[in-house]
Amino acid sequence: MPQIDRTPSPVDLRPHVVIVGAGFGGLACAEALGGTNIRVTIIDRNNYHLFVPLLYQVATAALSPADIAEPIRRIVSRHPNIDVVMGEVTGVDRTAKRVELADGSFVPYDRLVLATGSSYSYFGHDDWAEIAPGLKTIENARRIRARLLMNFEQAEMSEDPARQKALMTTIVVGGGPTGVEMAGAVAELARFTLARDFRRIDPRTARVLLVEAGPRILSTFPEDLGQYARRKLEELGVVVLTGQAVESITPEGATVGGRFIPAGAIVWGAGVKASPAGSWLGVETDRSGRIPVDADMAVPGVPDVYALGDTAALAGDDGKPLPGLAQVAKQQGEHLGGGLEASLLRGQPLEPFRFRNRGNTAIVGRSAAVFDFGTRKLKGWFAWVLWAIIHVYLLVNFQKRMLVTMQWLWRWATYQRGARLITTDRPVSVAESVTSPHGGSAEPFRDVRRGQG
Repeated sequence: MPQIDRTPSPVDLRPHVVIVGAGFGGLACAEALGGTNIRVTIIDRNNYHLFVPLLYQVATAALSPADIAEPIRRIVSRHPNIDVVMGEVTGVDRTAKRVELADGSFVPYDRLVLATGSSYSYFGHDDWAEIAPGLKTIENARRIRARLLMNFEQAEMSEDPARQKALMTTIVVGGGPTGVEMAGAVAELARFTLARDFRRIDPRTARVLLVEAGPRILSTFPEDLGQYARRKLEELGVVVLTGQAVESITPEGATVGGRFIPAGAIVWGAGVKASPAGSWLGVETDRSGRIPVDADMAVPGVPDVYALGDTAALAGDDGKPLPGLAQVAKQQGEHLGGGLEASLLRGQPLEPFRFRNRGNTAIVGRSAAVFDFGTRKLKGWFAWVLWAIIHVYLLVNFQKRMLVTMQWLWRWATYQRGARLITTDRPVSVAESVTSPHGGSAEPFRDVRRGQG
């Protein structure tokens, strides 16, 4: 296929910044350049910006995908200098200074910003991804939601108590914020929302296991906050297994600490790895695939290329790598966008980036959360309210903020969730629901259609 040059005609003489990735960092960088005399092109494989921290609520039927996603073109529509290209990047030609796309086209750049995010790492067991999806995409969140809800439907049809128990068992792998939030949300879904919906089973007896290979959950938080989170999860009925690694995963369950646990659903929330952006540039990366960058987020040895967010490895003031948090990516994007404007239009050098910690937080369950500000700590109801305010604020438009706020208030008052939809390739018969070996699911994750939500 002949390559297509996406350079506008007639030739635009304004400096051109290309941003790959419309996550928190890439979008913040683009917004900082909005309204300037700089031409900006955002490239993303999706046409929407996704609020990843709330994907677990899509997976547990609390929110719909549309509540936490917004079309990129709508977000930047007020800035005529920003263009959007929906495409998948396959490489970067450093000599010709252009980004190559999967359809054979290319986008030339004067400055390139890589903000391509991360995905989950299965530590050499990539085959587990199909059975135990992680929470990084809308598609996976829908699959998890369909699987969780289908398990209760199949348990309702089954005559076998062991089969029912397996179907109503969910294993969440990883004791970080994502795993903790997901485990608490699944427990609340079963014990509160579904409790009165079934006649032959009692969803309140559902088991949720949170598996963490390390000695404790929320290891990046102070130990007392981690202990509080564990206590609150156990009050919800979550079984927390620490110091035990997952040894194998099959459609029927997982082997944890030498013991096989039949389970209807397994959700992965453990390690992460960066995108393949490092291989596009031909530079060395760290063990997680992140690109080491200078203090101004420039990639050493690659002129006019920058990396930020989960794509970049940059140490903070304490010498430790900055965490893969939305606030880090957002601050880096704002800083780099302002720096590129000053550099391209006024010839000023880029200033080094300094992260300002706004606090690290995780919700544990209904009216309970933990918040670590570094010098101060908060837990309980006030931390939960603060968590909600911050997450609503970070949503990209006013309508989404109001909608999510109203849904959360309704859910808190009524214990109900409104996005409990199941879509499958075909109906599941009663016979199929009772014949799977080991008490596992007759319909593995790969059979769940990426349906509407």
